Formats: sequence, structure tokens, C-alpha cells
Amino acid sequence: MKLDSKTPEGPLSEKWTNHKGHNLKLVNPANRRKYHVIVVGSGLAGASAAASLGEQGYQVSCFCYQDSPRRAHSIAAQGGINAAKNYQNDGDSVFRLFYDTIKGGDYRAREANVYRLAEVSNNIIDQMVAQGVPFAREYGGMLDNRSFGGAQVSRTFYARGQTGQQLLLGAYQQLSKQIGLGQVKMYNRHEMLDLVLVDGHAKGIITRNMVNGKIDRWAADCVVLCTGGYGNVFFLSTNAQGCNVTAAYRAYKRGAGFANPCYTQIHPTCIPVHGDQQSKLTLMSESLRNDGRIWVPKSKDAAEKVRTGQLDPNAIPEEERDYYLERKYPSFGNLAPRDISSRSAKEACDDGRGIAPGSGLGVFLDFRDAINRLGENVIAERYGNLFDMYNRITAANPYKTPMMIYPAVHYTMGGLWVDYNLESNIPGLFVGGEANFSDHGANRLGASALMQGLADGYFVLPYTVGDYLGRCGIHSAGTIKSDASGFAEAEQEVTDRIQRLMSIKGKESPRSFHQRLGHIMWDHCGMARDKAGLEKAIELIPQLREEFWANVKVVGGEAELNQELERAGRVADFLEFGELMCRDALMRDESCGGHFRTEHQSEEGEAVRDDDKFAFVGVWEYQGDNKAPALHKEELVYEEVKFTTRSYK
Repeated sequence: MKLDSKTPEGPLSEKWTNHKGHNLKLVNPANRRKYHVIVVGSGLAGASAAASLGEQGYQVSCFCYQDSPRRAHSIAAQGGINAAKNYQNDGDSVFRLFYDTIKGGDYRAREANVYRLAEVSNNIIDQMVAQGVPFAREYGGMLDNRSFGGAQVSRTFYARGQTGQQLLLGAYQQLSKQIGLGQVKMYNRHEMLDLVLVDGHAKGIITRNMVNGKIDRWAADCVVLCTGGYGNVFFLSTNAQGCNVTAAYRAYKRGAGFANPCYTQIHPTCIPVHGDQQSKLTLMSESLRNDGRIWVPKSKDAAEKVRTGQLDPNAIPEEERDYYLERKYPSFGNLAPRDISSRSAKEACDDGRGIAPGSGLGVFLDFRDAINRLGENVIAERYGNLFDMYNRITAANPYKTPMMIYPAVHYTMGGLWVDYNLESNIPGLFVGGEANFSDHGANRLGASALMQGLADGYFVLPYTVGDYLGRCGIHSAGTIKSDASGFAEAEQEVTDRIQRLMSIKGKESPRSFHQRLGHIMWDHCGMARDKAGLEKAIELIPQLREEFWANVKVVGGEAELNQELERAGRVADFLEFGELMCRDALMRDESCGGHFRTEHQSEEGEAVRDDDKFAFVGVWEYQGDNKAPALHKEELVYEEVKFTTRSYK
């Protein structure tokens, strides 16, 4: 596998401008109509990419497994989107956003990609305002900002606690316009089950119609994957149940490199697990940490009384409360980055001071002081829908008693490897948003997921996809048809896999296998990892996978709406991908960001990196079933920043 980042030469601040102006080929408007582009996924990255490419004149086919693009998981993002507008006049700049992102990712991201992300962030806000996104505004009409973890400036634009939904509606409007004009054909309820290569280039996909079970071939001049992350490998996460790794993993099995799969983000503010039958976890936005204070009782005895209902948390005096983030990280306090905040919550609970009934796995997020200072009406205006959501799920009133929260799997920083143009090592396969690895390193700062998805879809892929098509030449436009070499083979493999799943007729449901895998992953590759645990997981997962293929029970038929069949296929991929994650975590013998190896921590419990040995992107190449994947390395070279010990104290 050849890894060429294609990072342009020249000063960091000029790379993207010069690259667009001097290096990227253009396709004239008349010729664009002759090219066909497939976009898989219709969240922020997919919808914005499909809409932009359609606007440019390309013929676009966009696929999603939801019944509408409006149901893409991007709607679940609550707190906001970052941009370096400096409306607060508090010292923000493109460089500061870039540096905060590099530092927040624990110096494990590609410098040039991160700078470009910060550079185009301001354009995103202008674009979305023009589309009518109802961002919060100050009394005078200016867009409002709030703070998020890992930054000492206010750069997060928001629409109450519904920012992702409002941004997706804006992108969906643009997508709908192109659908109406005939530039984009939308295929809802279609799941991508394989990637098709022709002469080594990505030229199509195989899908299953989720309503009637029909398997179809789709040919195009290139393929853009915007299919989200793989957090559901843990079974319980903040992701929607449908979120999966299948599209990216099938591309990996066709030769695409998978980069940094062990980089998983644990979000510190989620509603704790409340039962064995729970199917997902609910996020409480990081924006709540602007006004909420996180604490646990200083006394284990008091914590025990809270857990058993003998003590009202409001009755615990101030001097008996441990505001541990404010104590440990005074410069950032409750706005410490997610990985650090999550581990701190775990430490408090491991110390016996957790307050959730039963398990004890919970800490308080308390708005008492903010309500006393600002008034309940101000807090309701800022966070009302989040408070309502919490009340509906827990039956507790967070205006009167503190929220209970605990860390949960949220986002994945790893993904398919891409170069500066967001093209994978497979020519013609582009990857946007959470599905690629490129921008967040080992820990994503809050409010940067929406920024990356829209940056990729609106401001990067429209340039770089055109460059690839221009380099292929107009003579190649539309020449690949679905009867080309590779399509029949891929379709047969998909069909054989489905028939194999249907024929097992075992005794255990796909959900049960998924839940068992989730326990292995959380116990051994979760918030804390070590060599022995990872080796144990690498031993257990193949055994579980073998049991799955011998005893899974898929009810229903293949030629109909069958959610059990959908789940079985996704769980089968998770059972392979989980092992890849653990191999990556075992290989990376250091702690960085969300990857916390307990063997590598300071006396104060902070992550200890090894920049001499591990300042690289770990890229895995598929070698075949039941064979260990091959590791390739993209060395990380920093021109503008220096490796420093990451500190938020």
C-alpha cells in the first residue's frame, strides 16, 4: 500500500489557496454533465457534498439507509459548530482554532488538513446563515457564541440544543433543490453492501433495497463515502442504532486503508445506563458545561447515601462537594476536553464516590449556581429542550436537582485513510466527515464534528472530486457501466453472504451477539486499555465470531423488509472490525487522547505520549480472512507547532 498524503508545499496558511489555484484541475461546466458521481450517506457531509456537486452540474446519485436524509445521525449533534469568527473579540483566530484542534487531538492529526479545516470554518457559518439556519443571536442581532471544551475563547455557534438538526435541514434544503432540478437522484432505504473496483479505481457500489430486498449494481465515475462513524461496535453508544461500520469496512476489504481505528471518543456528559435491555445511550450536550458544574461528594459515605436515596444531593454543603474538574484543571475547569473529563469522572466513580443508584457509575452536573446567578428563565432559554429531554428519560427535574451523567462512547476519530484531497489510497474513492480519519487526531474537540462534515462537503470535496475527474479525462466520462468487470463478482459476494446468514438458522439473535461483543470492547478497549486486556479481547472476538456464524438466528426472508437481516450483516462486520480496533490499540503502546493505555500515565493520571515511536498515523491493510492485517505508517511532521505535554491546568 502506498501512502502519499499529497500535502502541498509552501507556508501552512497558503497551502489550500495555492493548491486550489495551481494544483487542482478543473472540469468545464458543459463537461460536468457527462460525469456521474455516487455519494453514499446523506448526513451533513453527504448532503452538502451531493448538493454542491449537483449545483456544479455533475449527475449525482445519493444513497442513504434512512427513509429520509433528514433522519441522518447528524441531527443528534446538539451543542454547536466551531468557527474562528472572533465575534466575541476575545482573541480567537484561524491559527488559534487550528492550534486548539491539534492540541486537543494530542498531536496525532495531520497538520495541513487541520489548518484547512480552521481556515474554511468561517465560510461555513456564512453559508449556513444564508441558507436560513436559525443560529442563536444576541439582543442586537449578532450571532451568539458559547464556549466548548478545550478552548479558552467563545467560538461555538448554536441553535439552542438542536444545532445538528438545524444545520442538516439547511443542507437538506440545498439537496432537495438539486433533487428537484434533476441533478441529484435520491435513493432512500438503500444500504451499501460493497464497493466495486474497475482497473483498481472505485467505480460503483452494490446496494440492497431495504424495503423489498432487491440487490442492485450502481456504476459511476467515482464514489464518495460519507457514512459516519463506528461507535456502535461497543453496542451501547450515543449513536442511533442504525449507525454502523459496514460501508467503510467493505471498502477496507476491497483495499482501502483503515487509519487509527482505536481512536474512540468517550463523551463525558451522557445519561447513565439504566438497564440490561437498553439499546442506546442519550447524550447531554457539552454546551451544558458552560453553566453546569460537575461534582461528586468528597465523602464515600455521602455518595453511598445518595446512591441509596438516603440523602438529597441539594443537602450536601458546598464544602463537602468535590468540583473535581475545577480542582484538577483550574484554567479550563468544567470545560476541560472530553477525554480528560471522561477519565476524571471514571476516577471519581472508581474511588467509590459515584452517585448513580445501583452501579454508582454517575456524577452530578449541577445548575444550582447558574440558576441563582442568572435566573431559571435564562437557563431554560439556553438549554430548555435538553432539560426537557432529560426529564422525559429520567423523570427528574434538572432545574431542581442536579443531572446525573456518566461518560459514554460517542464519536470515532479513526476512519478510512485519506490524503489531503480526501481521496483514499483507492483512486476514485473519496471519504468525508466522520468516515475519514483526517482532522481530529486522538481526541475530537466538542463542536468540531459539524464543522468537519460541512467543511468536507461544501468546501473541499467539490474541488478535489473535480480534480480527479479532470485527471481521468473527458474521454472516460460515463464509460463505466454496471456490466463492467467487477460488478458481477461483487454482487455475487453480497448475495452469497446474505444467503449464508439466512441459512444458519441458529438459536441466538444478532442483537445478542452484538451485546456480547459490546461487553468485550468496553471492558478491554474502552475508556482504559492495557496489554493484557487487549490480548484477551483479540482472543475472545474470533471465538465469538465463529459462534455467530454457527448459531445466529435471522428470522424473516431476504426478499422483504427485514431489520434482523440488516442487523445481522452489520454485526458480522463489527465482529471483524472490533478485532482490528483492538490490534490497533495493542500496537499503539502509548497513551494519547481517547486512547488511554494504563501502562502509560503520569503520577497524576494524565496520558503520556511517546512522540519518538508513535508520532504516526497507523494505517491497516486487509490481507484476507483469518489473516492479520498489515500495518503501514504515515509519519506526522509538524511545521508550525511543537510537540508539548498536553496540559489544561
